[in-house]
Amino acid sequence: MIYIVEDDENIRQMEGYALKNSGYSICEFGEAESFFAACSEKLPELVLLDIMLPGEDGFAILKRLRENAQTKKIPVIMVTAKATELDTVKALDSGADDYLVKPFGIMELISRVKAVLRRVQTDEITMLTFERIRMDDDRHMVFVEEKPCDLTYKEYELLKFFLQNQKIVLSREKIMDRVWGINFEGESRTVDMHIKTLRQKLGYWGKLIKTVRNVGYKIEE
Repeated sequence: MIYIVEDDENIRQMEGYALKNSGYSICEFGEAESFFAACSEKLPELVLLDIMLPGEDGFAILKRLRENAQTKKIPVIMVTAKATELDTVKALDSGADDYLVKPFGIMELISRVKAVLRRVQTDEITMLTFERIRMDDDRHMVFVEEKPCDLTYKEYELLKFFLQNQKIVLSREKIMDRVWGINFEGESRTVDMHIKTLRQKLGYWGKLIKTVRNVGYKIEE
């Protein structure tokens, strides 16, 4: 079941038509209240979330989803008319799994939905460790030397990708594809910036994230 949260009826109907024709079940909502009421009855597999909404906007809705233990892992694709790199980074760093800019084609929409669902289905491991770093994915918590380490949503996803691929060199392109979503066109400095802050938050153990010149990064002793 995919929930569509979009106040523009024409866009909402277009999204719903495309998804139903691709075999997905959908529910449509024009604002936050009815959406959260539906979530309390049945959780969706994915949410298509517009940013500009009456009342609570998409960022406020996303924040509520990520702060609730029952809804924090629901994949969310933000849908908006804003197309700047800053808007994209803000949405993804707030916890969105992907970002779709209006106007978009039906084939792109379906491709993004399939890609996000495919990524989510591969994330089955709930406890990941490396040296003195431990990630409890069920509780969405990271511990360094058994002390909680506060990470942003994207820092968390970045560390998780490293922990799932220990000692494997990950290119910037692969990191951007996995952590920021397919076709994310932000420059590589976005990855470098997040690596820098992640290393700082991991303290002494941040040195485990190695730079591989002209390629990308890896985590190893």
